[in-house]
Amino acid sequence: MKVIQFYKSETQLIKKAAKQHREAQQQLYTTYAPKMLGVCRRYIKDVHFAEEVMLSGFLKVFTNLKNFKFEGSFEGWVRRIMVNESISFLRKEKQIFFTEDISGYQEASWNNINTELEVDQIQMLIDSLPEGYRMVFVLYAIEGYKHSEIAKTFGISESTSKSQLFKARKLLQQKLNEQNNINNGAIEI
Repeated sequence: MKVIQFYKSETQLIKKAAKQHREAQQQLYTTYAPKMLGVCRRYIKDVHFAEEVMLSGFLKVFTNLKNFKFEGSFEGWVRRIMVNESISFLRKEKQIFFTEDISGYQEASWNNINTELEVDQIQMLIDSLPEGYRMVFVLYAIEGYKHSEIAKTFGISESTSKSQLFKARKLLQQKLNEQNNINNGAIEI
């Protein structure tokens, strides 16, 4: 069976989708949905809620497609919408908590830990972090946000953002060490 390419470029596809062309919208959705579900999943533990947020994010994407200026990557633009939708969902559910305690905080380098954990196991460790820690960790370490952007997004100080990241890394490092010890037989269950 021969596959016929309907669109020669992503730009043409986006322009068609902006004009409510359903096949173009479907192709954009099919192309980006798996990645965007992963983005939503980093913020929202329950995959069913993450899927709902992703779908509402795509509704916003298609509603606002005419506003996309083709000045940056389309994927980055969609990702930003998904991140904002995830944060809005968590705010609505009142699931984001930040601790203001910055005692013991210091700029620390992330220790590279030799681990043989699978991606799913690492995601579970990230999911086990308290919400505030997890949100800052994902935004900073995975999405590449700056502390000033995180602080503005959540209405917290930059030092609180830095403190949350420090505590998240420290807790993740402890959990990774524990997991490595279990995997290497150093601790018996």
